[in-house]
Amino acid sequence: MHTTGGAPNLQKTHCGKTLDFLDKVLGELPFSAQRIQADRGMEFFADKVQRWLMEYGIKFRPNKPACPHLNGKVERSRKTGLEEFYPTVDLKAAGLKNLLSEWQYYYNWFRPHSSLGGKSPDERRLELSQTTPFWDGAERNNHLEKERLRAQNYYGDLRLAKLKRCM
Repeated sequence: MHTTGGAPNLQKTHCGKTLDFLDKVLGELPFSAQRIQADRGMEFFADKVQRWLMEYGIKFRPNKPACPHLNGKVERSRKTGLEEFYPTVDLKAAGLKNLLSEWQYYYNWFRPHSSLGGKSPDERRLELSQTTPFWDGAERNNHLEKERLRAQNYYGDLRLAKLKRCM
C-alpha cells in the first residue's frame, strides 16, 4: 500500500484499507498483537489508524528511515513467496486467491523456518503459548497512557516526542 503525495482522499482510502487489513490480520492471529512495526508509509500514520491501534492496546513503532534491516522479517517472507510460491502458479488463474490462502496456511502452520530453528511458526507459537499474554494481559502491560500519535516525518516526530516529555 504505497502512495505518492499526501492527497486527503488517498489517505482516507488507504486508511480504510489499512483498518480492513488490520481487522483481517488480527482476526487470524492465534495470540494478541502487542505492537506493530512498519516503514514510514502514510497508511499507518492516519490519526484514525493510530487511534484504532491504541483502542486495541497495540503500540505503533514506525521504523527509522533508510533502515531496511529493521523490516527483515517482512522482506524475508516476501523473498520466500517469490522463490517458493509464485513460480508454481499462473498469476492469471481464477483460483489464485485460494492458492495464496493455501500457501499462507502451509507457510504458517507447517513449513519449517530456519529463523525458528527449523520449526514452523505454529510450533513456535505453541512453545510460547504459556508465556504469551492474551488481549487483556497485553493491554495491561503496554502502558498505553504513554502512547501518542506519531508523525510520519521521522525528525518531526522526534521533536514532538521531546516536546511532550518537557510538558
